[in-house]
Amino acid sequence: MTALELRELHAIEDFEDIHRLYADIWHTGTGSAPVPVEMMRALSHGGNYVAGAYENGRLVGASLAFLAAPVGTTLHSHITGTAMGRGIGLALKLHQRQWALDRGLSRITWTYDPLVRRNAHFNLSKLGARPEEYLPSFYGPMHDAINGGDDTDRVLAAWDLSAGGAPPPGALAAGAAHGLRDVDGHPRGGPADSDTVLIDVPEDIEALRRKDPAAARAWRVAVRDTLGGLLAEGARVTGFHNRTSYVLTRTPLPAAPAPLRSHQS
Repeated sequence: MTALELRELHAIEDFEDIHRLYADIWHTGTGSAPVPVEMMRALSHGGNYVAGAYENGRLVGASLAFLAAPVGTTLHSHITGTAMGRGIGLALKLHQRQWALDRGLSRITWTYDPLVRRNAHFNLSKLGARPEEYLPSFYGPMHDAINGGDDTDRVLAAWDLSAGGAPPPGALAAGAAHGLRDVDGHPRGGPADSDTVLIDVPEDIEALRRKDPAAARAWRVAVRDTLGGLLAEGARVTGFHNRTSYVLTRTPLPAAPAPLRSHQS
């Protein structure tokens, strides 16, 4: 693999390169790429994170992030786009992590589509980030080649920079319930009343949106109801099992205090 060069970017010419890269990745054309050049300029000038990854002098990945609440602790990573494979995304994320640590920050947050398996595996299993909140239709309709007009449900993931990397995968708890299962490309609900619940996601949601929009829509609703519902109830995502399924764990309720007894003499 060719060594990557990673660096912060500050020049208009660099932002124009990012603009073209994002237009290619999201198949939007330069007129409607995800982030305009002037916004990148403002973010960079304001002391936020705008960085690129270069391979043989060619831009192959870029990431934009801005300082967020809680003030002094958090960087919010708004968008990262890279050429597929070759570890470019991981290299950019580690560069972003070091940038945040150098400024005394302790966590990075970002949103991602919970239906995309490779992103869930990368975020949870490789980095050790954890979803904290389910956000229905967060960006409104988006009609690029990746989102395909589907509802833009997202989960907010948080990466604890003091954790020291992703935890090793643990053994699945005995008695885990399969709350949502992939059956021939379609979601099938199941019991979700166990302390540990598995929620499958489709093998390739982007291809499914093109091939079978009704099935893609069924997945969106099913994952919103199960994953979103469990997170709202206080369950925690503790891993991504076998590159296919979210693992959710219910936090046991504290024991009720013993009733007071009255004594009469």
